[in-house]
Amino acid sequence: MTQVSIESVRGNIANQPDIDAIVNAANARLMPGSGVAGAIHSAAGPGLAQECRRLAPIEPGQAVISGGHDLPNSHVIHCLGPVYGVDTPSDELLADCYRNALELADRHGLSSIAFPAISTGVFGYPIDEAARVAVNAIRKAVPGLTSVRLIRLVLFSEDDLRVFRAALASASPGT
Repeated sequence: MTQVSIESVRGNIANQPDIDAIVNAANARLMPGSGVAGAIHSAAGPGLAQECRRLAPIEPGQAVISGGHDLPNSHVIHCLGPVYGVDTPSDELLADCYRNALELADRHGLSSIAFPAISTGVFGYPIDEAARVAVNAIRKAVPGLTSVRLIRLVLFSEDDLRVFRAALASASPGT
């Protein structure tokens, strides 16, 4: 079985030039917004919003794939995370985002994917819970991957990075 590496770094999700696909923490209409969606759309240029019009709307937990446009990445995978306390069950919908994004990347033969901390911004998901859900969903998906070899978690702040690194350290493979 080929090894899959999971790493966490502090950085900007829109600046991951060595990654095939970056994940957009999208809104339902897949349009530019604040936070991650704003940064990705700004870096990708207007072609991304134009392509996304035909892919929208999406539901919480769903993922769709587009081209990377002016980004150094060949693809952007757009996930609509749950609004914490509104979209339920939040943990299942958040896990679906990670699973569905990994499945799309694998189905498209991509070898690397980078995720932000989905739903932890304006959608209000507590970072500790989000990290646990994300890491567990990724670990469960890894055995089924055939082309993805690198999964990167890109965190904006040092505090978020610390939380995700702790979640990675405490999750045993296969959980």
